[in-house]
Amino acid sequence: MDLKTVLYWKDDGIATVQINRPEVLNAINEDVLIDLSLVLDDVASDPQVKVLVVQGDGNAFAAGADIKNFVSYGPQDAHNYIYQVQVTMNKIMALGKPTLASIAGYALGGGCEMALACDIRIAADNAFFGLPEINLGIVPGGSGTQRLTRMVGEGKAKELIFLGEVFNAQQAFQLGLVNFLVSAEELKEQTLKIAKKLSKKPPLAIRTAKELIHLSYDVDIYTGLMMEKEKFAFLFSSDDQKEGMTAFLEGRKAVFKGK
Repeated sequence: MDLKTVLYWKDDGIATVQINRPEVLNAINEDVLIDLSLVLDDVASDPQVKVLVVQGDGNAFAAGADIKNFVSYGPQDAHNYIYQVQVTMNKIMALGKPTLASIAGYALGGGCEMALACDIRIAADNAFFGLPEINLGIVPGGSGTQRLTRMVGEGKAKELIFLGEVFNAQQAFQLGLVNFLVSAEELKEQTLKIAKKLSKKPPLAIRTAKELIHLSYDVDIYTGLMMEKEKFAFLFSSDDQKEGMTAFLEGRKAVFKGK
């Protein structure tokens, strides 16, 4: 892969992608979206990868879009760009493997939206979040109006988006946007610890749980329960289910293979 704007590596079932534009606080542009898409395709197709970690550097996870590119945009340019943003965010959300956002520094605009697209968010105490697009005369377009509302409710989402203010990691944790809040010094260690735990879980069951949770946004509870019942029963055809239950009865740790 010819990656221009991200760093990407794999180690013991954990893939890590790091946005690498420190000169602009890891701002997201078209090249970043292309690189992220290539990485996501590789993670999806590699059976050895069990977990994806998305991160920035110590100063920024991603400080939104690269605004200097927007000044000359017309409506069609804006549509084309935000279409690619949404495709990438949806790719992160739909990945059939757990995704962790490991957040230090700024996660603003598109950076905040990228964190929201991940399954679990781990934030350092020096992290800052926000959707400040309103201050530029626009709105969040990379899924912020949709995913934030689903996480914090209509009233709080309106407050955060209308005011466009930056808020700290402690506030994000209290809102439920962040699952784990740690010191900046512990972020790498704690991210790896959680990633390793997830990498040992049964891949088929993780993927199924993720699909069902996402489905709950779009269907009534009776349809959701019907799908849950069918998926539950289907997993009893897997080797992982047999291994998990046998290991439990034998008092040992299960070794899951995703089959």
